[in-house]
Amino acid sequence: MTNMSVPKTQKLKGAVYAPPSKAYTQRMLIAAALSNGASKVLNPLISEDTQATLRSVEALGAKVQATEDCWIVQGTNHIKGAEDPIDCGNSGATLRFMVPVAALAPQPSTFLLGAGLAKRPVEPLLTSLKQLGAQAEVQQVNGRTQVRVEGGGIRGGKATMPGDVSSQFVSGLMFACPLAEADTQLTLTSTLESKSYVLMTENVLVKHGVKVGISEDFSKVKISANQAYQPLEGGVPGDFSSAAFLLAAAAITESEVAVKNLDYGSVQGDKAILRILKQMGVDATVCENQIEIAGTGELLSAVDVDASDIPDLVPVCTALACCAKGTSRIHDAERLRLKESDRLNSLYVELSKMGADIAMDEGSLTVNGPCRLHGAVIDSHNDHRIAMACAVAALRADGETVIQNAECVRKSYPQFFTDLGSLGVDLVGGKLDR
Repeated sequence: MTNMSVPKTQKLKGAVYAPPSKAYTQRMLIAAALSNGASKVLNPLISEDTQATLRSVEALGAKVQATEDCWIVQGTNHIKGAEDPIDCGNSGATLRFMVPVAALAPQPSTFLLGAGLAKRPVEPLLTSLKQLGAQAEVQQVNGRTQVRVEGGGIRGGKATMPGDVSSQFVSGLMFACPLAEADTQLTLTSTLESKSYVLMTENVLVKHGVKVGISEDFSKVKISANQAYQPLEGGVPGDFSSAAFLLAAAAITESEVAVKNLDYGSVQGDKAILRILKQMGVDATVCENQIEIAGTGELLSAVDVDASDIPDLVPVCTALACCAKGTSRIHDAERLRLKESDRLNSLYVELSKMGADIAMDEGSLTVNGPCRLHGAVIDSHNDHRIAMACAVAALRADGETVIQNAECVRKSYPQFFTDLGSLGVDLVGGKLDR
């Protein structure tokens, strides 16, 4: 376990590149694996989660030549069952995207779940697959949780699922059902949350020549059968979800920071961090392919954040709220209890250790700022976004803050602490960029 000591820091200066998008890397890799021919995924994110997706597509028949800046993917016309169990680690997207894909194979496949992933829901997806003629079930074998997919193809037809548990269930069916035997109509029984991630999946599919129909209110998804994925060469855009932590660090300090490799025209929902920062009084400028922050170090303004479509911004917004004058409320965030950790509780517990005046209920956090933060020993709960959020808050905390198990950032942003250090934070701890 690696600990990282983060001191109070008044000034940040410099330019860093936002990491490639984890969500796009995973989606582009899967679409490439399903294509007839060779695709190139340029500038992929190399992290624990994307490596899990890479293992999965290779196990199901794709051939991947992987370097740091390009993955050449030879797609497969015929998905095959995995000969050995596929280790998903703690990647929820890998599991939820690849289980439907594995159902297309004639043979069975087994997915192994890490301890954290085993606590996260998958049953709604398996229920929908059953309605479409594919069998899969959760099993306990030798103390490990696994999902066994019987294979045999997806019949198609009509299916239902909730929209407020995980949008990844919807994306998983969007990947697989274009290759089903008959057309699929998916009806959501509750309001879809994280809509932008479904639009991201659609964006990747369209580029590979696959069409899906999403109703205007996102309550229905219609997918024609017997489509063909076309190979593609494309670059992975920068990740607003990860860059949000750098932007927030600049916002609460005296700073002149540019975060490059960010396209505000992207369909990524987490670009909403720019709107939130501006509501809090931050001087944030959208430039071509980069965001510039001119921080004053003064208190921010309180904010009200509806997290239903931007759940991954809740940790960073909570850290920002500690540095704002007035009461901030971050709400409609019930799903955060089903992430890598119970994120609402993790934020409540760890920021309270640092002196935050914070209250929690079932689906929201309320912060009465400004908070007089002080250094503390922080349990990251093996959750990358908790570690990064507390590191941001530490920049305004008296003394030093120690982030335990800081290597958990490898899940989505292995270079986070390296990039923070390059902007002027005097970090003490192990090397975490790989």
